[in-house]
Amino acid sequence: MPSNDARNLVPIAVPTAAVGVVAVAVSGAVAGGKGALGAAVGALLAIAFMGLGLYVLQWTARTLPQLFQAMGLMLYVAQLLLLMIFLAVFKGTSLFDPKAFAFSLVIATVVWMAAQARAHMKAKIFYVEPDSEKSEKSEKTGSSS
Repeated sequence: MPSNDARNLVPIAVPTAAVGVVAVAVSGAVAGGKGALGAAVGALLAIAFMGLGLYVLQWTARTLPQLFQAMGLMLYVAQLLLLMIFLAVFKGTSLFDPKAFAFSLVIATVVWMAAQARAHMKAKIFYVEPDSEKSEKSEKTGSSS
């Protein structure tokens, strides 16, 4: 992973992982071992889906910027479909507590989105590309009268 991607991912993934640890502790205290396992699976699934989505969107922005918006929409639909498949496969499982899983998944997703919004607001992104050559040689326009 390029260093720029890692710089973008760390301030988003760390708070989400911290909230995941808290969710595991709370679910473990409330629902026991199955609750802790469900919360861990939910938090890891949220981090994996959202992290992979961020990576794909950054790759798309670099390589195919004209498809960025369409890729974003397609990515979120794909994430929802994969989550629905995961839920269908583990529908009647007794492996983990489904309420703790759902709680952890929702909380981790909300924290990821909030951290991503905060990181984007704090990022110093140029909306005008500075060009040193043009600023040194300013061209006059109009009539010279």
